[in-house]
Order: sequence, then C-alpha cells, then structure tokens
Amino acid sequence: MQQIFDAKEVIMTALQLNADIYKNLAILSQDESMLEKAAKSLRRLVNKMTEDPTCMTKEEFFARVDEAEREIKEGKGITFTNKADMVAWLNSL
Repeated sequence: MQQIFDAKEVIMTALQLNADIYKNLAILSQDESMLEKAAKSLRRLVNKMTEDPTCMTKEEFFARVDEAEREIKEGKGITFTNKADMVAWLNSL
C-alpha cells in the first residue's frame, strides 16, 4: 500500500528532527571527545552524500571553465550553425 504524506506532516517531522539534533548536540557539547565523535560521524555522512562523481569544488569548476575558454581560443571548440546539428551532436554523446 502506497503511503501518502501530508506536506505539513513532513515539515513537522523535519522540524522535530532538527530540534532533536540540536538538543543532542547541546548534550554532547559537554564532553569534547563525544562532540569530536559526532563531528566525525557527520562528516562521514556528508561525504557519502557528496561522493557523486559529477560533484566538484568551486575551484575545480572554474578551472574547467578556464580550460574550456583556452581550448576555444585554440580553435578546439565545437560550433553549430543550427539547432538540429547541436541536438544531433548531444544525442550522440
């Protein structure tokens, strides 16, 4: 059976989780070693979320833009005279 969630119910759940996290962090903040363990666990979770190979840092993004601009100046870019050619090229990738 498919379960349908009410938007308010989801928001309340997110708010409750957020409050629970902050409450627990306040408790952990009394013990530096426990707080370090929590920070390590959070970093591990964030790393799992960002393991997407399409993700890149701001520096990597701008380095790729700079490289593309250099290649265009060297005549290595691809140009299209009409939309159909561009779509055909994109579909071939």
